[in-house]
Amino acid sequence: MKKLSVLLALSFCLFAQSVFAEGQNQREMVRVFIGTYTDGDSQGIYRFDMDRGSGKATEPVLAGKATNPGFIEIHPSGNYLYSTGLSGLSDDGTGTAVTAFSIDSTGNLQAINTQPSKGQAACHLTVDPQGKNLLVAHYSSGTTSVLPIRGDGGLDPVSSIATHDEPGTNVNPSRQEAPHPHSVNVDVAGRFAFVADLGIDKVMIYKLDAQQGTLAPAATPFVKLEPGGGPRHFHMHPNGKFAYANNELTNTLAALAFDAETGALTETQSISTLPEDFNGANTTAEVRVHPHGRFVYVSNRGHESVAIFRIDSATGKLTAAGHAPVLGVQPRNFNIDPSGRFMIVVNQGTENVVLFRIDSNTGGLTPTGQEFQIPTPVCVRFVEL
Repeated sequence: MKKLSVLLALSFCLFAQSVFAEGQNQREMVRVFIGTYTDGDSQGIYRFDMDRGSGKATEPVLAGKATNPGFIEIHPSGNYLYSTGLSGLSDDGTGTAVTAFSIDSTGNLQAINTQPSKGQAACHLTVDPQGKNLLVAHYSSGTTSVLPIRGDGGLDPVSSIATHDEPGTNVNPSRQEAPHPHSVNVDVAGRFAFVADLGIDKVMIYKLDAQQGTLAPAATPFVKLEPGGGPRHFHMHPNGKFAYANNELTNTLAALAFDAETGALTETQSISTLPEDFNGANTTAEVRVHPHGRFVYVSNRGHESVAIFRIDSATGKLTAAGHAPVLGVQPRNFNIDPSGRFMIVVNQGTENVVLFRIDSNTGGLTPTGQEFQIPTPVCVRFVEL
């Protein structure tokens, strides 16, 4: 009887260790979705899985067919994906619309529904932290729309539209002849929305009513950035006190202090994203703060690099910490996995997706040796498994 008890205890321990190891292994896995343009060989949205222990990734496969799903975003639940694209449903005749997909257990996508986004050239979108609304920025119409998210992950019709009705700055006449919202983001508390407008050199600030799905100008309705800078993307620090906006046209990164009560942004610094000895043509594309809050990164199209900056934890100000080659051309987008261990860069010009390991001490990037060819990649997002 005693021997049987020992055997049972040993079996239980082995079972527990197996379950624990399996759980640990599952937590190491992350699913990666890639949005693309489908003017060439792409068929829609692609996916692959990555093991954050070994850094190894599976071969990409088509997750779901879609037309020009350039920018994509994941619902906070991890169960739904949203994309920009074309569907012919728009009232303005441009076909600009957004689509909701459910994500099944394998990572494949099933379309739930598509709604007109009530604007022209939808170029960026985000979901508020409560998962109640999808916000969409439109480059050509100077507008940002809100679409409520239903219980099944689908989208209701547009509930609110914010319009940038002032003229462009014309500092750069070929790019700033009119307002051009290039991205929309929400603060960590879900109270304010920020729209980086390349055409007017401002980040517009809106109060977001997540329950009603509405936008209204904040008490301080914008922060003005450098003339001709062309703010493109925007990302908040995880502490909710700082934010960063990359100026596409002047190749600079603006550090901003954030007042969580009023929504106001104050620029505290502007720093170049390029080495001093670089004299070629360049535009910046993406900006992301590391999940641990110690570093911020910006992609350079022309220098073909990711610029690395250290963040002062007290002030949010930046110190340049080098550049990492992206092993491709035109790094349109990149993202950092939620653990902070890996960065994935999508190079639109060379149609390759490159995996990098992040040094937790320096913020430096080292290629893992894995890269994939995906037609015209534009955007990368993660779902933890």
